[in-house]
Amino acid sequence: MAPISTNETYRKIHFAVMAIEASAKKAHVAGKEMHDRLKRQDLIHKRLFRHYDQLHTQSLEWVVDDTIETLQNWEREEEEAQQ
Repeated sequence: MAPISTNETYRKIHFAVMAIEASAKKAHVAGKEMHDRLKRQDLIHKRLFRHYDQLHTQSLEWVVDDTIETLQNWEREEEEAQQ
């Protein structure tokens, strides 16, 4: 696997920051809270970075809805696994 270029890394980080901030706004939570929740579920890497090529072609609204829904599903699954 070829190393990721600095430019590609920047684009992925920029995309993730936009998705996190827009998701936080829609969920009515602070950006840090959204970041921390996504990080706890490893969704930043497993979803926003890993699937960047597909996600960045969608509208920001679609990405936000998908991010929030995925986060809620993964948090629910984690909670159910702990019971």
